[in-house]
Amino acid sequence: MTGSLLVSELFLSIQGESTFAGWPCSFIRLAGCNSSCRWCDTRYAADEAGRTMTISEITASVETMKTPLVEITGGEPLQQNNVYTLLKTLCDKGHTVLLETGGFLPVRNVDPRVHIIIDIKTPSSGEHEKNCIENIERTIANSDRPRENVEFKLVIASRRDYEWAREFLNRWNLTSCCTVLMGTVFGSLAPSDLAAWILKDHLHVRLQLQLHKYIWPPDRRGV
Repeated sequence: MTGSLLVSELFLSIQGESTFAGWPCSFIRLAGCNSSCRWCDTRYAADEAGRTMTISEITASVETMKTPLVEITGGEPLQQNNVYTLLKTLCDKGHTVLLETGGFLPVRNVDPRVHIIIDIKTPSSGEHEKNCIENIERTIANSDRPRENVEFKLVIASRRDYEWAREFLNRWNLTSCCTVLMGTVFGSLAPSDLAAWILKDHLHVRLQLQLHKYIWPPDRRGV
């Protein structure tokens, strides 16, 4: 297990998002991100340098947390090439491994055992033109990994975001082949509004809340 990565933080928490929400989870937050989403809630992971840790040190820390579920997030974890070795190593150790990525970079080289959560950026993020369409095309084609190991997430801040997301999903028919999650920018849109829109349009998406922001103060780090 050679190689090292820049790590923003390692912590044990309750998984707050995705289809795994509610489960105890060990988190590896990697440092660095070249994008500037307006509503990013982990900007510190991009702005702070992080600490260098070897893959062996990271996996040893994960083992002390004693959870089957492990998530690698960021920042943007796919910006660091050694993340692929870390993902494979954690899978080899028998963990259920989640990767949460901003959706700007292709996931083609990620170990197929990894469950990938891919953001689709909406207009309010300021980065929606950078969405990596290859990830959507490959998922639809089922070309390189089980579809059940991929889910997409859209974060909605306004009615405009919702309408854009609805059109995007319909254009790609994405909900027919994999799980699509839809949540709100915390504090910007009432979840009840989003729920009403989804129900009115019979949109086949899974509404999610960021559980950790309801359990703990929404700006707390390490949860």
